[in-house]
Amino acid sequence: MTEATNISLKRIDELASEPIAIVPYSPEWPLRYAAEEAHLRAVLPPELCTRIEHIGSTAIPGLSAKPIIDIQVECTDLLQVRRVVPPLMEPLGYEFIWRPTMGEKAPHYAWFIGRNAHGHRMFHVHIVEPDEATSDRLLFRDHLRAHPEVAQQYEQLKQQLVAAHPADRTSYTHAKTPFIAEVLRRARALVSR
Repeated sequence: MTEATNISLKRIDELASEPIAIVPYSPEWPLRYAAEEAHLRAVLPPELCTRIEHIGSTAIPGLSAKPIIDIQVECTDLLQVRRVVPPLMEPLGYEFIWRPTMGEKAPHYAWFIGRNAHGHRMFHVHIVEPDEATSDRLLFRDHLRAHPEVAQQYEQLKQQLVAAHPADRTSYTHAKTPFIAEVLRRARALVSR
């Protein structure tokens, strides 16, 4: 491994141990997303970064969540993103991490963390090449939006997991995987009808 890779993995470990907080849904979240999407569209090269979507729990009306707006940006060339985009995002206060994936086909992706003046995470921008995982994130979001009872089950699971893993984001995320996989299975079955 290169020194840069070692530093990146060490930073990811540090980030994974930051405390997790689940808070009630806020109607401010879609507004914060819309404002940040506008900033990103003004900064990111449109020929490189082609689609921007609000993903994650803050994109589901009524769902409690970590108060961090997750944004998925689809790109045409991830290696070009790695060279071109960090200098564009850093003036906006984003920290850049070239991190191993958790589902994308490529071995790494561009992850940007935006924080407020107090150091709290406000935004996660995931820049990825389109693949099944990017489609699944949108399918999961749309299914929960259309099925509030499933969103409620997801909220209950997240509350249990944050109690079990209050400062272990990796375990928290992995423990949600079976639920997410089952929701995606059901959502795909409905789409294929």
